[in-house]
Amino acid sequence: MQRPEAWPRPHPGEGAAAAPAGGPAPPARGREPAGLRLQEPSLYTIKAVFILDNDGHRLLAKYYDDTFPSMKEQMAFEKNVFNKTSRTDSEIAFFGGMTIVYKSSIDLFLYVVGSSYENELMLMSVLTCLFESLNHVLRKNVEKRWLLENMDGAFLVLDEIVDGGFFSLPRNKLNGRY
Repeated sequence: MQRPEAWPRPHPGEGAAAAPAGGPAPPARGREPAGLRLQEPSLYTIKAVFILDNDGHRLLAKYYDDTFPSMKEQMAFEKNVFNKTSRTDSEIAFFGGMTIVYKSSIDLFLYVVGSSYENELMLMSVLTCLFESLNHVLRKNVEKRWLLENMDGAFLVLDEIVDGGFFSLPRNKLNGRY
């Protein structure tokens, strides 16, 4: 049992029940604040993946939930994200209650979008996997011209990496390890 001086002290304004006059009070077991609740774990970590050109125009996009249900809302979101990230050197942004990781390559911007409570390292691993896979498919020419010529391969890469919002780690077929 803890000593009374180790118990948390009540903050001013918590009411008379917090500190009775007869002696030390045991720690209160109240409800936790609503803002501190942990989110339920989910395997569906990716909200969207999109690739834009130097002018902010969509080349490839895939949305995995109903955050932006219409094409008009998606395009507006992409334009806002591009305007915020195109002139910075960082790799991560928080925009509209979402975590966005991004990378630029010659004349392309690659984006991976997750919720605000999503682990940035997980999102960055998806982005890295996407970039390295495109780099391999496009024979080290990750630029707009080659992406447009090999769009079917780009969609195949994206579908293999992200399965309905769930990041599926690529498997090494030779030895069955991740």
